[in-house]
Amino acid sequence: MISIVGIGPTRDDITLRALEAIKKAEVVIGYKTYVNSVNDLLDGKEIIKKGMGDEIVRAEMAIQKSLEGKKVAIISSGDPGIFGMGNVFFQLVGKYSDLEVEVIPGVTAANYAASLLGAPLHDFAVISLSDILTPLGEIKNKIEHAVKGNLIIALYNPRSKTRIKPFKMAQKILQEHLSPETPLGIVQTTVSGPEVNIINLKDLEEDMINMSTVLIVGNSTTYVEEGFMITPRGYVVSGPIHPLSQEFYQKFIKGEQTTGPNTSCEYYPCHSHPQNCTFCYCPFYPCGDGSTGGRWIKDKGVWSCQGCEWIHKNSTVDCIMEKIPDILEKTEDLKKKKKDLLKLRRECIMKR
Repeated sequence: MISIVGIGPTRDDITLRALEAIKKAEVVIGYKTYVNSVNDLLDGKEIIKKGMGDEIVRAEMAIQKSLEGKKVAIISSGDPGIFGMGNVFFQLVGKYSDLEVEVIPGVTAANYAASLLGAPLHDFAVISLSDILTPLGEIKNKIEHAVKGNLIIALYNPRSKTRIKPFKMAQKILQEHLSPETPLGIVQTTVSGPEVNIINLKDLEEDMINMSTVLIVGNSTTYVEEGFMITPRGYVVSGPIHPLSQEFYQKFIKGEQTTGPNTSCEYYPCHSHPQNCTFCYCPFYPCGDGSTGGRWIKDKGVWSCQGCEWIHKNSTVDCIMEKIPDILEKTEDLKKKKKDLLKLRRECIMKR
């Protein structure tokens, strides 16, 4: 039996199943740094350590030891199927007969980094910037499509002392397609533990990262709150419909609302001039989503829209007006169809 074991990013994050597989193994094979990290589990076992770049050799040795009838564990950091030994091993699987193999999943760097940053992941892509085995053009194509798809992006192996070109290329693509204010999480592994920073894309510098770094790049809905990087999924946050909002939408449904700037309003501009007042009362309230500038008033349970100017932009109003008449047929729909309204909100945010 060959167990391809993911030991996670740190010794504290190894799974129970991985621990059990290593304990049962008679032979443990891996990159020396990874093997050393589980040294306390290796008494009485045959240990084979190899350097970086010897992945095929490690896989072949594991197969040979297994064919001798021994229980073998191949150690891989993170998850073995994500830039790990799983990919290497299964490239050879068709070369031999009667191999018994199992893969023990582990916590990969993207999940580990995300846990330290808050909740940055939604739909996301994991891309390695290492061009040792992958053509630079292929990496470029993957990043461009991930950005155009508005995916969160986790970048592995971003930069070494000699391999700088892929990072510079990735940085250029991100800066061309994303807002300079896009949140970016930097998680770096050090001897004393992880170092975690959240910055804006515009502030990313080459010397902030190395091969021990994972970058989590936010999308158009990602924001930072209380030091956490958050990408909302659009859950419905319940709240009462204000009587004035109800009155407003009764007129809106009848087509009696004011469109464009309402300069006759005594409160104009309630945000910034010029502003589109078509949605004087936001149809998504409370959204509970800080990506457009709203926030909770602490300990009050009240959602404040004071910092959100998004609903008063012409492009936003045009986008909402395309579909809201089909959703909002009566004022009760502000609650009954809140999910549909929030999906429309998200659709329009994505067009920013």
